[in-house]
Amino acid sequence: MDTMKTFQVVGYKNSGKTTLVARWVRLLKKNGLSVAVLKHHGHGGKPDMSEPATDTARFLASGANATLVAGGGAIQFNWNEEPGFDKLKELASIGKPDVLLIEGYKGETGDKVVLLRNEEDWDTLRHLQGRQLVIGCPEISVDCPHIHSREQIEQIDEWFVKWIGRGDGNETI
Repeated sequence: MDTMKTFQVVGYKNSGKTTLVARWVRLLKKNGLSVAVLKHHGHGGKPDMSEPATDTARFLASGANATLVAGGGAIQFNWNEEPGFDKLKELASIGKPDVLLIEGYKGETGDKVVLLRNEEDWDTLRHLQGRQLVIGCPEISVDCPHIHSREQIEQIDEWFVKWIGRGDGNETI
């Protein structure tokens, strides 16, 4: 794939965002694509960045703006501030993945799948720009593709594979 595809998965708590992103990561990896994920920590406060007894935690507690630990073929990066959305996307895609999946960030610009638990969710999410697919709530009417249930896994995955492959017709997974 020549250019990185970016796709957001949005909805409220317990709408199935993490489950869908994890499934799509497996689907993309199975088809030979590299994938990065950016997730919004929407639970209030800072995410748990490290065990308190680690060197990293000590460095952060001492005032380090950032720490990076490397070993065993992996790195862990902690930054003691929250940069803007564009910088977060840049950081998440530093390895030049084929696909960047973004969980959350409803208000940011980008192509989105909207997961609904009920009609009340739709009342507050219908205004989102970039809607490519709505999942859930069969009783609503939408102006984009609409899959009525999260349980329609094959149909959801089939839609996603087509979305990833759109473009000049040469991209396939």
